Amino acid sequence: MNRKNNKNALYLVWAVAIVACLLIVLFSLLFASFTDGSGVDITTAPPSSEANSPGPGDVDSEGGQVTDEPGSESSDPGTAESANPASSARLGETEDAGQEYIDRLTFLGDSTTNGLRHYGVLSGGTDTTQVWTPASGTLTLYLWNAATIVYPETGEEITIAEAVATKRPEYLVITLGVNGVAELEEENFKLYYTDLVNSVMTNSPTTRIICNSIYPVENDYQYIDQISNEKINAANGWIEDVAEATGTKYADSCSVLKAEDGSLREDYGNGDGIHLNEDGYNAVLEYLRTHAYL
Repeated sequence: MNRKNNKNALYLVWAVAIVACLLIVLFSLLFASFTDGSGVDITTAPPSSEANSPGPGDVDSEGGQVTDEPGSESSDPGTAESANPASSARLGETEDAGQEYIDRLTFLGDSTTNGLRHYGVLSGGTDTTQVWTPASGTLTLYLWNAATIVYPETGEEITIAEAVATKRPEYLVITLGVNGVAELEEENFKLYYTDLVNSVMTNSPTTRIICNSIYPVENDYQYIDQISNEKINAANGWIEDVAEATGTKYADSCSVLKAEDGSLREDYGNGDGIHLNEDGYNAVLEYLRTHAYL
């Protein structure tokens, strides 16, 4: 009788242990599905049509392969320039190339580029044909090859490679990677960025490519723990490395947007912590005019 009771008790212990393991696995899966490390674009939505304000902190539904966060970070965002010394790819100061030069540029990027159209700071205003962004207004670095942009001349959605081959822009200013700093290590970040640059050069060998820096964020940005200015500074160094390796140019336009501590100046932000306002975009355009690729 005792042997039978012991056997029943052992079965009970096993059953409880199995149920507990199943509950732990189920909890882990549920927890993982609600984290921000799912390869999702965690930047806010691009500027909306409402006056001087983008939409709330919407999340892009696009996902992708996630890797560990960048391992090398500067301890002081205000010293990024000394941590990333200027390379031969960095555009130096020039005489003001004027509005005519700006009119020759095509801008490819994410929601931080889409604001150029929203604020109408380029020729053509809000109907400018100089801005290439997806219909969603944002673009993730590691999805560039699968993504489509709205081709302004026709309104159709085509791949970046198709747009480059069709337009063959004289200059292409790429502002991309702010989402990547939260999800990619240096090797993969550079790999995706280099692939994009090489694709542009293959489809339009005469296009002059400007790899523009990622803009800083404000200290109270909602996702500052994942997209921090330390990570942005590191990523800008990677972009400059890619520009040097591919024989293209790097524009350190972020330098004119920074407060003393390296964060985005409040008077250049639109209030959501990551996107620029009209003054911020004009400051970037002024930088490009005075650091021209001639």
